[in-house]
Amino acid sequence: MTEFRLHLLKWLSLLGTLATLGVILLGAWTRLMDAGLGCPDWPGCYGRLVVPDAATAAAHSPQAPLEALKAWVEMIHRYVASTLGLVVLALVALGAGARRRPGYPWHLSLALLGAILLQGAFGAFTVTLKLWPQVVTLHLLGGIGVLLLFLWVHLRLRELVAAKPPASRRRLSPLWGLAAVLLVGQLALGGWVSSNYAGIACQGFPTCNGQWWPATDWSEGFHLTQTVGPNYLHGQLHADARTAIHLGHRLGALALGLGLVLLARREWRRPPLRPWLMGLLGLYGVQFTLGVANVLWWLPLGLALAHTGGAVALTLALALGAWQASRVGNARQASEKEMAHA
Repeated sequence: MTEFRLHLLKWLSLLGTLATLGVILLGAWTRLMDAGLGCPDWPGCYGRLVVPDAATAAAHSPQAPLEALKAWVEMIHRYVASTLGLVVLALVALGAGARRRPGYPWHLSLALLGAILLQGAFGAFTVTLKLWPQVVTLHLLGGIGVLLLFLWVHLRLRELVAAKPPASRRRLSPLWGLAAVLLVGQLALGGWVSSNYAGIACQGFPTCNGQWWPATDWSEGFHLTQTVGPNYLHGQLHADARTAIHLGHRLGALALGLGLVLLARREWRRPPLRPWLMGLLGLYGVQFTLGVANVLWWLPLGLALAHTGGAVALTLALALGAWQASRVGNARQASEKEMAHA
């Protein structure tokens, strides 16, 4: 493989990372605009590749009147997501020739291809199953998974282009794994809150509906085998179940904050990591503040979208911090080895 193609793949993976970020935010915007069923079919919109006029829509799906703005929001999301799929295909096709090159992230590229195909299926099921919360939540987690795979491929390609040996890695503290598990759990809880429309089930902060522990229905709120068939736009759960979901998300935020504080305390003795740790704690503080503001101001569109963006930023910061932590000290170790051989 030529060095030019290797550089091209590096920039293509960066493009994919940025595009995935855009797709995630577009998906959040689609959800917040209640446009997830703006087109009642998939992959087209009322049987067309572009949003049709009202008469055509009525002839295709008379039970689903056309709302042109919501239909366009949904279709723009699909168009951009489809373009992202083409980026993945190009990354795999152009990288096939380097699959045996030491250090080339070929298996990661294949995992990325599988993830993007799975995301396409989740996108279809989101519409055909009428916003079934389980699928909507998995679709969100899948999008973040695609983002992290793109990022990891890009970082590996950067190392390859810079001719850095990929083998010298430092073992991470278990607290990095704990922080990752807590973050994934909190992302899943956030998706569950959104897909069940529980964002303002608790009014007020720090109390919930004027109480420290209001009436809740945890078994119904976290019943993961909800019936397939009903239209889940605006949710199907009763108030106590939504309150339980919202409280679960608040408790998850506290657990994540504690995990990040423990991680920062454990790794603070490594000066090169301090900017990353400060960034993680700072992003967590911003995200916590956005969550409180969304509750107090009843989920305004801009703040709700910023809250999704904050969650993605926190995920990227943790991933990049872990990447950096696995490599800090390698240069010093290499220098010590050279001095020992001298």
